[in-house]
Amino acid sequence: MSKKNRVKIQDSPVIIPADLNKHIEEHFGLVSTDDADISIARMVVPPGWDEPAQQPEFDEYVLMVRGRQSVTVDGSEYVISAGESMQIGKNSRVRYANPFDEPAEYWSICIPAFSLETVHRDNGDN
Repeated sequence: MSKKNRVKIQDSPVIIPADLNKHIEEHFGLVSTDDADISIARMVVPPGWDEPAQQPEFDEYVLMVRGRQSVTVDGSEYVISAGESMQIGKNSRVRYANPFDEPAEYWSICIPAFSLETVHRDNGDN
């Protein structure tokens, strides 16, 4: 394989429909590039946003770009702010929320890639 074939510039991420005004742009992953090994997505959430708890079968890395958010992992609450990052191991029970008065922007990297079949949200809504 030539070096040229090992490079992909993503200039048109896929916008993933989401409830509760969450904006998701998947740059790499199952939906955008048919890659099951990793997903990389930019998220923007409004003040007051939250989502049901989930227990995914993937490791997730969160890099905060703007604002802050509350992340509850296995019953312990953490607040991560712009410039901070967090690793959450697979099969952890996790809930994301933005109870703050400003929007939050972050990147999510999932290994293997995020999928509706492996996220296991509490309400069954994927």
